[in-house]
Amino acid sequence: MIQPAAVQNLMGAWWFNYDEGNFDALAAMLTEDCHFTVRTDTDTVAWAEFARADVRNRDEVMTWQKQHRLDSPYPLRHHGSNVHVVEANDAEASFASYIHVTHVVDEMPAGIPGGVVRGVVRDGADGLHLAELHVVLDTMTSQPMSAVVGER
Repeated sequence: MIQPAAVQNLMGAWWFNYDEGNFDALAAMLTEDCHFTVRTDTDTVAWAEFARADVRNRDEVMTWQKQHRLDSPYPLRHHGSNVHVVEANDAEASFASYIHVTHVVDEMPAGIPGGVVRGVVRDGADGLHLAELHVVLDTMTSQPMSAVVGER
């Protein structure tokens, strides 16, 4: 059974290596047939198109990741939190988490919208690999939950 701590460790390594531009390390964390998506939860921000992707297969995912990271601020810090396993079996596990992103503007820390991350990891001969990673960045103005999603 895939252990939650192993999923959390993989995601921590993913965000750290993404922030530092360690592209070979990122590629090694992906399955060959991986699927990556990212979008904003609204299209009202100027950078919505910059943050949009829907790419498949390791090479295409890494082409997008590398260009996106090189065009983004440095230092940039993605803080994954609340990483938890949603479902698991011996071969794969789905997970969900939040991210909080920071960078520095005029010598002061500045926040970039965080978001929700969902994904799937697969166990391989050499450990866990990301098979799916889906990021939705928060851009809408917060309001009562009932106004956004209704009663549950």
